[in-house]
Amino acid sequence: MKWGLFGGTFDPIHMGHLRCAEEILEMFNLNRIIFVPASRPPHKLEAEITPFFHREQMVKLAIEDNPSFSFADVENQREGKSYSVETIEYFLNRYLKDMELYFILGQDAFHAIQTWREWDRLLLLCHMVVMTRPGYENRGLTGILPEDFASRFSYEEELGGYRGPTGHLIYFREVTFLDIASSNIRQRAKASQSIAYLVPGAVRRYIVKNELYKSRTL
Repeated sequence: MKWGLFGGTFDPIHMGHLRCAEEILEMFNLNRIIFVPASRPPHKLEAEITPFFHREQMVKLAIEDNPSFSFADVENQREGKSYSVETIEYFLNRYLKDMELYFILGQDAFHAIQTWREWDRLLLLCHMVVMTRPGYENRGLTGILPEDFASRFSYEEELGGYRGPTGHLIYFREVTFLDIASSNIRQRAKASQSIAYLVPGAVRRYIVKNELYKSRTL
């Protein structure tokens, strides 16, 4: 089994998230992509994010018609802040014998990876798929990661990825760029502007019905 983990705040999940996930699923011939909403992101104040319950419901609505997409509330089950390294370890400890894991993240997130908890250990736990925008020039890991750490990886032309000392690879893959931001969707919802075609219809109806983002300071 080959599974992809796609983490994020998903406040709300939108068409850009879904399209990227679909393309990564196809590129790597994954059996499943699991959406893992962050419960308490370390880089955001709790007051800035919508309660987990609502974000969970929106993700479930967004993926309900895709049998290759699923949802996990593992980060909400843990106390304290949400850290990706702990989420990856959870899946590895539970499914290691039957599963090859790919952690999916955006280009901007990868460039800031050194701000993540135990980033150096995280990058050695499983495969990493960095989603890049059209026109991105892949100059390797040097300049993103410390030189001594980057030197532990070697590029494999056949696979198009950088293999590390634990045998896992870091891939850079271009995906269709849909310039959609959750922050813009929240602003539009707050101003009673249309968010049609930015989010799936079921998510749009959920946002309207529950008046999400109306009373928040954005």
